Amino acid sequence: MRHLKSGRKLGMNSTHRKAMFRNMVTSLMIHGRIRTTETRAKELRRIADKLITLGKRVPPSRLASLQGDDLVTARAQRVHAIRQVRRWVNDRDAIDKIFNEYAERFEAREGGYTRLAKLGYRPGDNAPMNIVELIPAASSVDDQDVELEQETPKVEAEPEAEVVPAAADELDEIEALAAQAEGEE
Repeated sequence: MRHLKSGRKLGMNSTHRKAMFRNMVTSLMIHGRIRTTETRAKELRRIADKLITLGKRVPPSRLASLQGDDLVTARAQRVHAIRQVRRWVNDRDAIDKIFNEYAERFEAREGGYTRLAKLGYRPGDNAPMNIVELIPAASSVDDQDVELEQETPKVEAEPEAEVVPAAADELDEIEALAAQAEGEE
């Protein structure tokens, strides 16, 4: 029994598995979306969310507002977070995206930075395939809109307007013009 053993083995040894996830998480951070099997996608989601959370520890916007000892401490925390991320991501562009673009994009969001979308089954071995993608920035705005709608008091709907007699007269005029047009042809 695998009590207290987190993670899936995926039929490979630990070094192969770590190398595969390093490549996958790097590709996800660079491209924003990758296609893989369902079990790999679920494991990748755990790693990607942790890395983005590390990137959010000291975002660039916070560094700009600090001075003195606070700035030195924040820079040291940022360097430490970068070193922790480098254990999983070895591409400089991906690290820049994590600590600049994604840290700002997900600043207000607490976890759940990735989404899995089912694609169907892979031909050949019939493995369930998924797309792993980073949530767009607009989704955090949608969450705020939902909260605002819940707080707004609901106004009772007005009764429907009755048919105005003037509209009936206009309808008669349009029918008369249509009849004249047919008569001229």
